[in-house]
Amino acid sequence: MRDLPAGSVDMIFADPPYNMQLGGDLTRPDNSRVDGVDDAWDKFDDLKAYDSFTREWLSAARHALSDDGTLWVIGSYHNIYRVGSLLQELGFWILNDVIWRKSNPMPNFRGRRFTNAHETLIWAAKSERTRYVFNYESMKSLNDDLQMRSDWLIPICSGQERLRDKEGQKAHSTQKPEALLHRVVMASTKPGQLVLDPFFGSGTTGAVAKRLRRRWIGIEREEGYAKLARKRIDRVEPLADPELLEIKQKRAEPRIPFGWLVERGLLEPGTVLYDPNRRLTAKVRADGTLVCSSPQGDHHGSIHKVGAAVQGATACNGWTFWHLNVEGRSVPIDVLRQKLRAELN
Repeated sequence: MRDLPAGSVDMIFADPPYNMQLGGDLTRPDNSRVDGVDDAWDKFDDLKAYDSFTREWLSAARHALSDDGTLWVIGSYHNIYRVGSLLQELGFWILNDVIWRKSNPMPNFRGRRFTNAHETLIWAAKSERTRYVFNYESMKSLNDDLQMRSDWLIPICSGQERLRDKEGQKAHSTQKPEALLHRVVMASTKPGQLVLDPFFGSGTTGAVAKRLRRRWIGIEREEGYAKLARKRIDRVEPLADPELLEIKQKRAEPRIPFGWLVERGLLEPGTVLYDPNRRLTAKVRADGTLVCSSPQGDHHGSIHKVGAAVQGATACNGWTFWHLNVEGRSVPIDVLRQKLRAELN
């Protein structure tokens, strides 16, 4: 990473060794051995050695990351708290911790602890002043038009997605599901931006980035894994139509004042608007304001001001609060705003 030009990378996804410190073999109730993580690359002499390793790669990542870039790092309870502390020491600004809740976790066969059913991702900007990418509307769309929460229910990598060697064994012990990387890449990058994975492993980050038309760099010191990743990514086809990846943020769209709807005849003065439950009404005035009588008194002003007043709230999004009766259906007035915005575009 230090050989890359400073500030050349837009986003980093890191899945470093967890230093899991497992003691002895783990067996199932039928005495079959659990295929856990006992690879040499996950072993460190002590916590001091692991911290030194973590500080080194995070420093190198900071060198490669652009001023407006972000870093994702995933880990378990074995390491994620140490990683988070070092992130802050090095000047990164933590934006979120995200819980990847596994819908099909490995059971706790020994019965001495809770089933370990999640891993934690830390999403961090290079600094508090970073103007980072967050595709809020895309995340909301992925979640049935609801705000995306910081707990993600995604299955572990299994079935046909799991890469296997000639003997049918796991080709990589910690392969991450593509669904997880799809969400990370979609959330925090734009098409054409450069994504770096410094612990490339089986190449999940590269496969998803290529499919979503992001540029990517993978760094992997184990030649067997690198060969596996190259073969996997060679089979991936980028999404054929780039327009299907176009990300439109509402903040970037032209501002449409409510009064424009009146001026252009989309709403006539005197039109009655309703709250979502049809308990309150307001009339549209010729100057683009509303007038409303409620148990709290008479109100006059913008769609937002009146909407807040009738609810006794400090703020209100009038575009989604006020509705219009269209052929017997209650429709938010935001539909008219989108219609006008389309015409202007």
